[in-house]
Amino acid sequence: MKPAANKASARRWVVKIGSALLTDEGRGLDHAAIHRWVDQMAALRKAGIDVVLVSSGSIVEGMSRLGLERRPQPVYQLQGLAAVGQMGLIQVYESFFQNHDTHTAQILMTREDFANRARYLNARSTLRCLLGWGVVPVVNENDSVATDEFRLGDNDTLAGLVANLVEAELLVVLTDQDGLYTANPSTDPKAKFVQSGKSGNPELLAMAGEGSSHGRGGMRTKLTAAALAARSGAATRIASGREPEVLTRLANGESVGTLLVPDRAPLAARKQWLAGQLEVRGRVTLDAGASEVLTTSGKSLLAVGVKAVDGDFKRGEMVACYDPEDQEIARGMVNYSAEETRTIMGHPSERIIELLGYVDEPELIHRDNLVLI
Repeated sequence: MKPAANKASARRWVVKIGSALLTDEGRGLDHAAIHRWVDQMAALRKAGIDVVLVSSGSIVEGMSRLGLERRPQPVYQLQGLAAVGQMGLIQVYESFFQNHDTHTAQILMTREDFANRARYLNARSTLRCLLGWGVVPVVNENDSVATDEFRLGDNDTLAGLVANLVEAELLVVLTDQDGLYTANPSTDPKAKFVQSGKSGNPELLAMAGEGSSHGRGGMRTKLTAAALAARSGAATRIASGREPEVLTRLANGESVGTLLVPDRAPLAARKQWLAGQLEVRGRVTLDAGASEVLTTSGKSLLAVGVKAVDGDFKRGEMVACYDPEDQEIARGMVNYSAEETRTIMGHPSERIIELLGYVDEPELIHRDNLVLI
């Protein structure tokens, strides 16, 4: 595959496939179609692109396995169907990826995994680890246990949040539609195809319609997902999963579907999001060397450069970083609690496992989670 413009050269993609595609409009898992998408994702990986797959289809597959024609309403029944269907979904993906000597990993998430900062960092670390091992994470909402309080609502939203989590450069939403139109093309002959636009543009939301009976999403949720992905600088491509070789064609630079681009650079967007989402829960005072590294070199903060710790923060919360003159120079999402930070401060990263008995990350605050003041 050749490098191309319009984010085709992105090195990390989140690919979301909707229920209508996966289940052949509710008839059960479409093995032939899934096989084709897996072959394409394997080709992406061979071209050096990390792939995280967000897959719908568990409830519909559960209905198919149990012979149910209508989607039930009670939450406990939907949860049971999701548990049954998830088995089939993962079996199919694992089988087809094994044809390419590639392992998969099942990741089930709820809203709490994104709202709770410790769980957010844990999920981020796990996904990065899996990608480093060459494993394809298959992510779905944990429908079998999620209640309304912790439900994300649809896998489009989940895909946008996962794009933030893994710092993807491109979110590809495969759907049963060609992309975004100015109106419903099946009822309005004047509807025009939208080739590109800005993520989060309210005018685009006004054009969107609703979803099918087999899933919870529609074009509106896909536009919302694009806006979420843009928070960390990812572009979004909404395209038909029925287009032949759609993923490999996108990787080769072909313009397929609707492209939605963020309005700021990836790193700046992510750090702006971090700064706006988190309240400061504590502070660390740095030595002169660590202060210099943070402000001039753009590197991560290591525990060895910390002289003092104030507050009772937890892993994943925001802490302020102060220089020896008591001036705030940065804020960041911390990888260790206040108690743990007091134990490892002043020590090199190699001693963290000795001092704590375990190690989550070698950095106290990773540079991607650090905002200079």
